[in-house]
Amino acid sequence: MARSAENPSRLDAGTVDALAGVLAAYRRLDDSVQPRTIIPATTAQMREVTRLLRAARGRHRDRLADVASEWVQFAGWLSAQVCAFGEGLRLLDEAVELADETGNGTLAAQALNFKGYIARQQGRPRGIARWFGAAATTPGAHPAQRIGDYLQAAGGLAEMGEAGAALRLVEDAEKLMDAAAGLPLPETAYWLTPDFNRMNMGICTLALGRYSEAADHLRAGLAGLPAELRDAPWTWEHKAALRRAVAAA
Repeated sequence: MARSAENPSRLDAGTVDALAGVLAAYRRLDDSVQPRTIIPATTAQMREVTRLLRAARGRHRDRLADVASEWVQFAGWLSAQVCAFGEGLRLLDEAVELADETGNGTLAAQALNFKGYIARQQGRPRGIARWFGAAATTPGAHPAQRIGDYLQAAGGLAEMGEAGAALRLVEDAEKLMDAAAGLPLPETAYWLTPDFNRMNMGICTLALGRYSEAADHLRAGLAGLPAELRDAPWTWEHKAALRRAVAAA
């Protein structure tokens, strides 16, 4: 890494592998600690990676661009979790642009998904429907991503009173389940298991006013998460949704 930083035009595969490995470790750390604790280090590393990308040349540059896109996206996600929404949106827009440089639909869709998450935290149903809908229709998105995005876009529509349109998106999500089951999950979205999408279905059915159904989906989705993810800070939203569904059922 030090050699590549000093001479970016001679970027090698080992440097890209090392940077991707560090990022993967940070992403796993996000599943167990408060986001605020890792933002300073993540931001510093992100700046170094994007600086390296600007000067990089050669056959490994595109792969470095993907790693940089994921790193910027992750920084945007961390900002979103601590309610720094303006900074989060700025970083996510940058992540989409980097993903588009190499045609990486998986990364572009995930960044748009996080913009939908921000809209939901802000209570903006139109933004929820817009950004999750955009993520679901991004060329190159994985079927498991599209399932979750359709369901969450449906939740936004349901909050706007567009129940019919919401249910059509739920049908679109259900049609993708066989395709998703037949493919390995992208490493950049390792959490998108069927149980995770049960939680997305719970968010959707809660917005539709189907409280008992929502509680069943949320309860099953949370219980089905791997042990290392069950107490992740990002699960708090789903646990709060479960409490609301149970209270309203």
